[in-house]
Amino acid sequence: MSSSYWGYWLIVMGVAIVGLITVANGITTTTTQDYLSIKEITDASMLEAVDYAYYRDYNEVRINKEKFMEVFIRRFAQTMQLQDEYEINFYGIYEAPPKVSVEIVSTSGISTGTSDSYDIPTRYSAILQVHSPEGE
Repeated sequence: MSSSYWGYWLIVMGVAIVGLITVANGITTTTTQDYLSIKEITDASMLEAVDYAYYRDYNEVRINKEKFMEVFIRRFAQTMQLQDEYEINFYGIYEAPPKVSVEIVSTSGISTGTSDSYDIPTRYSAILQVHSPEGE
């Protein structure tokens, strides 16, 4: 009978530790994770916003600014956590040559005895480069 109590305690402690790790991960902000997410979202959004009609007519790569912003916000909302607050700032979106600069400001929810929180900005700039095969 006492060995079954040890088994119950191990299960309860395991669930408590997993819960504690989940809570600690939700409280802390990881700028590396934000940076890598923004990088992937920006690159994918730029590729999706390429204006193929303009490329067919003028043989020059160009993105649509409004489509880029729409796709970026949609992808960002699908990727990030719901309990965190983010502010998205777009700087210098150039259509041709395709270049964007994005800043995400995440608000930390860590309290240190006061209700103050601090903002953590993450910036990423990207240029869409197209390489053509040799001889063309």
